[in-house]
Amino acid sequence: MIYGLGIDLAEVRRFEKWVRNPDMIKRFFNEVEYTDFIRDYGSADTVRFRAACRHFAVRFAAKEAFSKALGTGLAGIDLPDIWIYNDHTGKPVLRVQGKTAELLDRTCGPCHIHVSLTHEKETAAAVVVIEI
Repeated sequence: MIYGLGIDLAEVRRFEKWVRNPDMIKRFFNEVEYTDFIRDYGSADTVRFRAACRHFAVRFAAKEAFSKALGTGLAGIDLPDIWIYNDHTGKPVLRVQGKTAELLDRTCGPCHIHVSLTHEKETAAAVVVIEI
């Protein structure tokens, strides 16, 4: 049974200053996402820079979509408690920990989270479904 559905869009351009400033990344993203960023986009060339901006834009959109699916908005959510990684097949997986995991458990109990990510040029989008 579906508990909630959330969708969000993010402008890739908005994340240019974030990618240039690791403190901004660490403020809003989980250590796993930051480590993946360094591993995949550590070089400073333009193509990789644009890819890094898309990487964070789409993950930020997923965090926002998750908060919408949960029905709480960002109230009670620490964004670094939410992280998105790709499994061995490339499928995106959304995980939560800490205060946000406690909120998820109180709000809807045991559940499964589905996430879909996409980006095209300057727009990133994410859809999250919480299934109970």
